[in-house]
Amino acid sequence: MQDAVPAGVGAMAAILGLSRPEVEAACREAAGEQVVAPANFNSPEQTVIAGHAAAVARACERCKERGAKRAIPLPVSAPFHCSLMAPARQRMEPLLAAARFSDPSWPVVTNVDAAPADRGQALREALVRQVDSPVRWVETVEFLAARGVGRAMEIGPGNVLAGLVRRIAKGIAVEGHG
Repeated sequence: MQDAVPAGVGAMAAILGLSRPEVEAACREAAGEQVVAPANFNSPEQTVIAGHAAAVARACERCKERGAKRAIPLPVSAPFHCSLMAPARQRMEPLLAAARFSDPSWPVVTNVDAAPADRGQALREALVRQVDSPVRWVETVEFLAARGVGRAMEIGPGNVLAGLVRRIAKGIAVEGHG
């Protein structure tokens, strides 16, 4: 992924306290000839943007003008989950095509579609698209809540996702293990 965008060319920033439509509009206004777009829809109040560093900086200013509480540059090595990752997607695709994917025992809700996949081929395609497409976490959690999921557990080094689930779906009991 680092090879797709040389260090310093891309950037990411967390936008706090601004709606998704406002963030999307600010990105469109700031893009010009460059790329800047939402990359992670983390919660209704938090969207991460990614793209060319200068365009991300312009979008941060536009977001502040539109009423964002904060626009925080993120210390990342590349602008993940945006169209600048297309070269990484192209390199990843044949690797995933060569991997064996079985149909899952139960549907897997993917963050790229915010919908379930029940075939191995669909999961492979979702992983390929996720490289240069936004993470639709809000929609994913809302999908699960609407289908009666009542409990979630984060397993891994932290509890960021557990906190986001709590903000998105108050009816889901969450355990974070970090």
